[in-house]
Amino acid sequence: MGKLTYLVHQSLDGYIEGPNGEFDWPAMGPELSAYSQQLTPEGTVFLYGRKVWELMAGFWPNAEQYSQDPHDRAFAPVWRQAPKVVVSRTLTSADFNTRIISEDPAQQITALKDAGTDLVLFGGSDLAAHLTEHRVIDEYHVVIHPLLLGTGRPAFPAATQRTALELTGTRSFDGRTTLLRHQLATDADTH
Repeated sequence: MGKLTYLVHQSLDGYIEGPNGEFDWPAMGPELSAYSQQLTPEGTVFLYGRKVWELMAGFWPNAEQYSQDPHDRAFAPVWRQAPKVVVSRTLTSADFNTRIISEDPAQQITALKDAGTDLVLFGGSDLAAHLTEHRVIDEYHVVIHPLLLGTGRPAFPAATQRTALELTGTRSFDGRTTLLRHQLATDADTH
């Protein structure tokens, strides 16, 4: 059985992007960079919603041309080689070893997990909310950055139901970011 991990970077006040869609604020130090690479061993499927996919596809294929950042230079070849899935009703094709899911994402991603596939969902709060509602996400890895954005897109949009989680770990990276790691609560009466 595979698992789905949701890795999300958020501001201290709970936003994944600023009021104008800014995502220029996460700081990827060496420890956080190493941790993100540990979450994506070879064979792990990278999962995206369309908006995040378009950002990733616009940067990672040629990241070495745009950035001298050690994280970017180390992660770019990993991204190019990794199998990817993008959930979208509007995309009809995608490059870079990418499959598109346009219908029943919770069911199709569950089928991938049942086949033994591990996936990491990078950002994409709308897709994460949908998958949370259907209890498809196994682990939540929330990296909190020391920044108050004031407004923007929340990491966790309003939900139609409660989802009980259990804290499985915390960690500090590079003396500036904090990881909160949770999994679905095992007690069925808590949700």
